[in-house]
Amino acid sequence: MSPQTMGRKNHAIVLLAASIVGLTAPASTAGPSGIHPGPMSRQEAFARADALTALGRQMFLDPALSASGKQACSSCHDPNHAFGPASAAPVEMGGAKLDRPGVRAVPSLRYLQAAPAFTEHFHDSEDEGDESVDNGPTGGLTWDGRADHGKDQARIPLLSPFEMGNKDEAEVVAALRKAPYADAFEAAFGADVFEHPRDAFDAAVEALGTFEQSSADFYPYSSRYDAFLAGKAQLSAQELRGRLLFEDEAKGNCASCHLSEPANDGEPPQFTDYGLIAIAVPRNPAIPANADPNYVDLGLCGPLRTDFRSHGEYCGLFKTPTLRNVALRKSFFHNGYFHSLREAVAFYASRDTDPGRWYPKKADGTVDKFDDLPKAYWPNLNTDPPFNGKKPGDKAALSDAEIDDIVAFLGTLTDADQAGQ
Repeated sequence: MSPQTMGRKNHAIVLLAASIVGLTAPASTAGPSGIHPGPMSRQEAFARADALTALGRQMFLDPALSASGKQACSSCHDPNHAFGPASAAPVEMGGAKLDRPGVRAVPSLRYLQAAPAFTEHFHDSEDEGDESVDNGPTGGLTWDGRADHGKDQARIPLLSPFEMGNKDEAEVVAALRKAPYADAFEAAFGADVFEHPRDAFDAAVEALGTFEQSSADFYPYSSRYDAFLAGKAQLSAQELRGRLLFEDEAKGNCASCHLSEPANDGEPPQFTDYGLIAIAVPRNPAIPANADPNYVDLGLCGPLRTDFRSHGEYCGLFKTPTLRNVALRKSFFHNGYFHSLREAVAFYASRDTDPGRWYPKKADGTVDKFDDLPKAYWPNLNTDPPFNGKKPGDKAALSDAEIDDIVAFLGTLTDADQAGQ
């Protein structure tokens, strides 16, 4: 491990421990004493972070925390697939009987540690103020940015009727009380923790969120591209060509959203700008919810997120995911429409120049372009290259060979522990 990597990981642990010190309430706070243990020394904070990480790991792997007793967090966020889905299904099944389909593809949980809290208005520089360019909504977790922290995100699947399917917080706590790690839970959060179901549930998602800050598990920065940036590995000629095309504003222009260069402080690239954009992925008929012609997944403005339902300018926007470990995926985009990485790249390159390749035809034989986004929201579509005004019949931004080169480059973003998956 390089000194830079070691320093980064130690820094992450310090931040996690510091957050535990800074966020714990005084000992007099209501609720079980272990949930709010009061001021701690650095050594105690580090020990608590380690304990919560170990506890969160056990919970993450435990199917007993679901209503079915058969679905753990890891069932959909498989550690052997970069904490993303192992299957090619566009959505996963859940609920008390594992018979309720989800509505969106399962994202990877890796490399979310630096995601900022959701904001409607993002400016490149705080000094630029209102006169700078407003880059629109940015940040948050999930496809629509509705959770700001890992512990907030962890609440969603535990209580979702089409995910882990628990009817309420008390049902989760009842399962925790019976878990083989219940003693460890009480040791971390207080001997009376299970007597306060709401506090116990809050403690559970805190442990899960702490585990998801584990650098070794969730942000190892161990890909061949990371080694290349550190001067410890070489990329092939094709991979190098792919990198250039990925970054070229007149070609792939992928790096405009999927940042590929280290930050000014030396932090490795995250391969996302954390923004939310609309690109009009084709409607996926394999998602059961889409059998209803009146159902439309509009991302930031609903239906799962409800606070921006009246904001038409946000309809169709979805989170820009990191491309780290993208080569491991078997379905792509928020609705899992594409099942090969090459197709996903080709879609960007020729969505507007060859729409008939991607979208179905209407009854009159014309192409039903942008078929999963109502026309009223077409002005929300991203217009950066390669989408910059191209029309059917124009030359696509990338040739077949160039698409292959970009796909080869994306293969260098797979973490070392995932190699061979």
